This record gives sequence, structure tokens and C-alpha cells, in this order.
Amino acid sequence: MKTNETSTHTTAGPALVNDPRTQDAFATAKNSIKIYVALTAAALLAVIVVAGTGHTVNTFMWVRAVLLPVMAVLIHRVTASAARGSRRAFERLSTLAVVMPIAIIVVDLIPGVCPPWYAVMQVVCMLPVIGVAFITRGSALRAAFPKGR
Repeated sequence: MKTNETSTHTTAGPALVNDPRTQDAFATAKNSIKIYVALTAAALLAVIVVAGTGHTVNTFMWVRAVLLPVMAVLIHRVTASAARGSRRAFERLSTLAVVMPIAIIVVDLIPGVCPPWYAVMQVVCMLPVIGVAFITRGSALRAAFPKGR
């Protein structure tokens, strides 16, 4: 019964989700997240290489380097679900696309947390996610997922 209650409030109308502007916006968002997946994988590889060459890699860097690619894959799945019309997935994507870059960049700015090269790499990784934040607030997706629903 709970499924029926929530299903009427968790999807956008098929016409709105299938609109070419909406699908173009989601295609761009999915491609941005794929770039994010690749960048976070490259960041993990960089940490492995740096550690393998005898340079210092702290626990924070290891944890972040492993978790962010996992998160990237999950965010890609959320994006795909939103593209199929899930309001809940769209809201999650929209929120994550704003919160993640802020949180990651702010933490990296704390002195001593990570070396400058790693902080720069993390900012580069966040650029596609920042793009998704703008996409999810664009007119096509706002029309597909109006706030009043």
C-alpha cells in the first residue's frame, strides 16, 4: 500500500520526461557523471602511483580516493533513474550536485588535510558535478519535475 501512496508522487509525467529538451538535459547530465566517474578513477590511480613511488599518501587521501569512484557510480545510477522519471532520484541528484562539490572543496581547503596537487585534482573531479547542478536547475528539468508535486 505504501508503494501506491508514494508512486503517485515520485514520478514525473511521461510526456514531460520524454520531452526532447528533458532527455537532452539528462543525456548531458549522464555524460557529465561519466566524466566524473573517469576523473575519480584517475584520481585513485594517481594516489596509487604516488604511494607506489614512495611519496606520502595519508589515510584521508586513500579513503577519499576509494570512496569517490564508488559514489560516482551510484550517482550515475541515480541520474539514470531520474531520467526515467523518478522524482526522488531527481531530487537526490539535484541535492548531491550542489552539496558534494561544496563539501569536497571546503574540506580540501583545510590546511594539512591533503597536499595542494590532490586538492586541485579533487576540484577538477568536481567540475562535471557542478555542471550537473546547473543542469538540474535548468528550465527543461524544472518543467519535468515542478516543485508543487
